Amino acid sequence: LICDIVMLGRSALLTAGRRFPTRDLCAATHFPMKYILVTGGVISGIGKGIIASSIGTILKSCGLRVTAIKIDPYINIDAGTFSPYEHGEVFVLNDGGEVDLDLGNYERFLDINLYKDNNITTGKIYQHVINKERHGDYLGKTVQVVPHITDVVQEWVMNQAKVPVDSDKKEPQICVIELGGTIGDIEGMPFVEAFRQFQFKAKRENFCNIHVSLVPQPNATGEQKTKPTQNSVRALRGLGLSPDLIVCRSTKPIEMAVKEKISMFCHVEPEQVIFIHDVSSTYRVPILLEEQGIIKYFKQRLNLPIDDQPSDLLFKWKKMADRYERLLKICSIALVGKYTKLSDCYASVFKALEHSALAINHKLNLMYIDSIELEHSTEVENPVKYHQAWQKLCKADGILVPGGFGFRGTEGKLQAISWARKKKKPFLGVCLGMQLAVVEFARNCLNWKDANSTEFDPNTKYPVVIDMPEHNPGDMGGTMRLGKRRTVFKTEDSVLRKLYGDEDFVEERHRHRYEVNPELTGCFEERGLKFVGRDTEGSRMEIIELENHPYFVGVQFHPEFSSRPMKPSPPYLGLLLAATGTLSAYLQRGCKLSPR
Repeated sequence: LICDIVMLGRSALLTAGRRFPTRDLCAATHFPMKYILVTGGVISGIGKGIIASSIGTILKSCGLRVTAIKIDPYINIDAGTFSPYEHGEVFVLNDGGEVDLDLGNYERFLDINLYKDNNITTGKIYQHVINKERHGDYLGKTVQVVPHITDVVQEWVMNQAKVPVDSDKKEPQICVIELGGTIGDIEGMPFVEAFRQFQFKAKRENFCNIHVSLVPQPNATGEQKTKPTQNSVRALRGLGLSPDLIVCRSTKPIEMAVKEKISMFCHVEPEQVIFIHDVSSTYRVPILLEEQGIIKYFKQRLNLPIDDQPSDLLFKWKKMADRYERLLKICSIALVGKYTKLSDCYASVFKALEHSALAINHKLNLMYIDSIELEHSTEVENPVKYHQAWQKLCKADGILVPGGFGFRGTEGKLQAISWARKKKKPFLGVCLGMQLAVVEFARNCLNWKDANSTEFDPNTKYPVVIDMPEHNPGDMGGTMRLGKRRTVFKTEDSVLRKLYGDEDFVEERHRHRYEVNPELTGCFEERGLKFVGRDTEGSRMEIIELENHPYFVGVQFHPEFSSRPMKPSPPYLGLLLAATGTLSAYLQRGCKLSPR
């Protein structure tokens, strides 16, 4: 009888285990919000964003709901008015927020949709405090950095951490906060002080600080140096924050002796020192972190009800990273733009192309071409550069003209578009790229030689691209058509519609001040340039497709902002498929990728 009872008990436990997996119980458990602050030392641009995103990915793979916040200590209200050479591309969110590119990393890694308030700037904080002061909320008091600014920072973080960012609309359980810049920067001091106070408000078991530092390796000696990290950690401690984990960035794998030295001089256990060396792809970073026991550490340090091993999500990442490194076939895409000196200027475009290339088992070879170098003026001034640029363009399997602002380089872009149209090279124009495709077609197919955008020539005889009626040229910040908008397909005979799964409409993110002139569209359609997608009112042109061309597509929106590693953007996927000569077969299969 006792044996029967024991066997029945075991059977019940096994059944319960099958019905209620540990991860489901973890996800359903209610516990205080956990905050993970990621700071940086020695130099900026060290990879804090990728590390913060990777940590979020690992915790999400353990069944937890994760959100992210980026703090930028500059006084600008948002990133909307920056030149891309300042901080890289301006990333656009569903709600129209123009934010730092690191929020793009968070969205891609975690597959979430963030909001403009997930990007905190000094400008936003001070504006909020000054508005409260004018309203009379501080009546009778002197408004100061401490406590008023620091209090608002803490309140902002606590409130935004609760906002759902997953499709299930459930409140997050983990908030990863990245503090931009480096420890010691004067503009970041109020935020460091805010988190010094916040660690006590949140309690130790709910707050964790990860410090990302550099371990340089001078060529002269070849020795990995720990002194910059020691000094950085000392500066952080002097400001009242002690790192729980020290993530060391390096070009090559760090030796164990270096790890032990950092552990000893920075007053942490050896397992609290994590190494992240340069890798072939960012998909490998979460794997490196997991291999060094970060899940077990978070479980103990933050008292998380999770297993020591990640779920299938991280195994998918590992499989994707392994596949990325084994790719043999190469697809070359020419990106013709004006901000080609810094790759971060087109970070989302590069990632969208990479996601699409990976989906069709190809390695991406992205060739950046400065559009000015394709112009006749360069041929006169620097013939070598001119011919090198055209040689690159001719070698490419496909051509991409991304968004941008201003007249500089537009003639070179028009030359590239014209070449793609005439030579039947796969082409994708995004935002300004689509507008210039319309201008090129008007000049060379409709014989409107003076056709232009009113952005470049306000008095043009043929204004094929015009400024939007609601655009206010007085203020530059936040006055564009921004955020997620609906585009309705006007015909079933559309390549892009098929790539989107034959949907009646799509919702993508926008960022533009100018649009195709709706009064002239009839002339284009008569000659084969079809406006297959429009806004919900039918007055704004959103998608163009050229007849009798393998792939000549332009979109007014920015599909790259919605691309994910395991869910590539359809317009970019179409470009890669056309560039590899597999688009027709893909469409015949009902838009299903070949087995990998």
